[in-house]
Amino acid sequence: MSVDHEVRSVRVQIFGEEHVIRGQASEEYIENLAALVDSRLEEVQKNSPLLPRHRVAILVAINLANELEKLSAEHEDLLALLEEAN
Repeated sequence: MSVDHEVRSVRVQIFGEEHVIRGQASEEYIENLAALVDSRLEEVQKNSPLLPRHRVAILVAINLANELEKLSAEHEDLLALLEEAN
């Protein structure tokens, strides 16, 4: 992720709606994040078409939080292994 101090606004489409995301990351990075979220939302909706949109969003948020927690734990384990090796 390329970060500078310039705040930029990027228009993206997520779940059929236009959103303006403001941040210091590059436009490409923000667009990639939006595409990831959009694809996850579309995947959950495809698998559960009767689920209300807000519940689809909650499921995607829970799934992403779960992935984040797993990666965080893996990161901590790797750091511990590096410390042991030194």
